Amino acid sequence: MRLIRFVLALIVLGLGALWSLQGLGLVKGSFMTGQTQWLYIGLVTMPVGIVGLSWASRSRV
Repeated sequence: MRLIRFVLALIVLGLGALWSLQGLGLVKGSFMTGQTQWLYIGLVTMPVGIVGLSWASRSRV
């Protein structure tokens, strides 16, 4: 179960980073490219992933 939590948290963190980069226009090829709302969504999503990683690393089961 701990591994599943860790992987899910990594996915959330990675999606947040991707959305932020797309919002900045650094990753091309999507309707999200260059739209600042995706930068903000990514900036909110990344800390959720970080909190998830800390929660997954602290859980015992």
